[in-house]
Amino acid sequence: MPEGLDRPTEMLNDTERLHQLGYAQELNRSMSRFSNFAISFTIISILSGCLTLYGFGLQHGGPPTMLWGWLIVGGLVLFAGLSMAEICSAYPTAGGLYYWAAKLAPGKSGPIWSWFTGWFNLLGQVAVTAGISFGTAFSVSAFMAIVTNQSYWLNRGYTIAILAVLLLTQGLLNTFGIKLVALLNNVSVWWHLVGVAVIVGLLFIAPSSHSHQSISFLFGSAGWHDFTGLTGLSIPFYIFLVGLLNAQYTFTGYDASAHVTEETHNAAISGPKGIVNSIWVSLIAGFILLLGVSMALPHAFPVMIGGVQYTNYASIAVATVPWATIFEFAVGKVVAELLILIVIGAQFFCGVSSVTANSRMIFAFSRDGAVPFSKYWHQISKRSHVPVHSAWFGTVGAFILAAPYLWSPVAYGAVTSIAVIGLYVAYLIPVFLRRINGSAFTPGPWKLGKWGPFFGWTAIVWVVFICIMFMLPQFWPVTAMSFNYTPVAVAAVVGFAGIWYAVSARKWFKGPKVQGTPEELAAIERELSI
Repeated sequence: MPEGLDRPTEMLNDTERLHQLGYAQELNRSMSRFSNFAISFTIISILSGCLTLYGFGLQHGGPPTMLWGWLIVGGLVLFAGLSMAEICSAYPTAGGLYYWAAKLAPGKSGPIWSWFTGWFNLLGQVAVTAGISFGTAFSVSAFMAIVTNQSYWLNRGYTIAILAVLLLTQGLLNTFGIKLVALLNNVSVWWHLVGVAVIVGLLFIAPSSHSHQSISFLFGSAGWHDFTGLTGLSIPFYIFLVGLLNAQYTFTGYDASAHVTEETHNAAISGPKGIVNSIWVSLIAGFILLLGVSMALPHAFPVMIGGVQYTNYASIAVATVPWATIFEFAVGKVVAELLILIVIGAQFFCGVSSVTANSRMIFAFSRDGAVPFSKYWHQISKRSHVPVHSAWFGTVGAFILAAPYLWSPVAYGAVTSIAVIGLYVAYLIPVFLRRINGSAFTPGPWKLGKWGPFFGWTAIVWVVFICIMFMLPQFWPVTAMSFNYTPVAVAAVVGFAGIWYAVSARKWFKGPKVQGTPEELAAIERELSI
């Protein structure tokens, strides 16, 4: 039977399951399984994370750190994603992580676990939106600098101004409805895959003035020797671990598949598959991308690129947009402009999807009264059936997190660290509760079986480790300009959420609310359909 004929039954089953979880079908359920995968794949966005933190990776061990780190981190992230996917199948709701935590917590501890999971998720969602748009702004700055041959486009003020325009545009696109966003996500998947093929292919075949880097440079001692010591840090293993931020930050945002399950057909299967498939496809494509860009690094110095003389690898590593510099060196100015446009397109799609996932999480958290002025953020547009106010909450919050770049050149590294810590703490709290309180969990149709404990505990240990690692200094000596303000931002949000809970919320926040009886849920749905 054609897929379209099944959809009325699927939608009925999805709506019934949502009613069982306590919620009305307020959002427009029109996303396919592919669209659900596409939103997570787009937010992971190898053309965003891999490239915008490429300079950070060069400064922390170079290609060996990034390539080996990509494989190590990607494998561990797949364990985390598999563990999350099993829970998503049981609870396909936009609340995602904080809803899962409430249902899996032992005894009467559900509200407090749910509260802090939600706040960590909110922090991570806003930070990852900031990081994505930050990266796009860097790319636009690089493109304008190459096209106009004017370096002032790379100044911090211009970068922040471009970031503001991008966030404004992405917020506007998220006011027009999920169908437009789903279409952009579907296009984005092929844009990313074809874009990586074009970029790597041209970097591999185009240069006639130099040969590719050696295997030892890419994976071994030659590359490690050329790039260690660029941060002022002197402990090689520490440098390698800090450098894993390139991969760990890229592998974020795949919880988006859970946050849009209330808008997805056959959500209990489509959501889990969206999480897992987005990770392993990104793992393969991202490795190819990092390998292709790193192969094209210069061999001999000094070298003139775009009218600027680079005397060593350190000077390329600290360039404002190192990957764009490598593109121009390898394939020339005109082709480099084309490749940068491919990257900008992918990163823009990524930002749109991030705002979408962010808004759904804020919408769901507000639906349960856990955000200040919840009634305002929970409002749904009757025209487009999307939470417009929540979308603007995320975009404005992202701009506030990015603004310190005006006076701190390491702000981007801090924003990405905040995103990793906020998201991964939220990701793994439900997994931890699932493991210590298995009797509370009734699996959905997508399940792990005997491998569940191994995947879950491995991911839990890894996340505890990276949360400590990415709060430590990333450059030495530590000054006002190089200070990693990740601990400050995390402490501020945790402190705010903790004080609010202790003073007030513990008296009224009981975790995810039930919106009403089946009749009341139907009434909500009728009102929105007017």
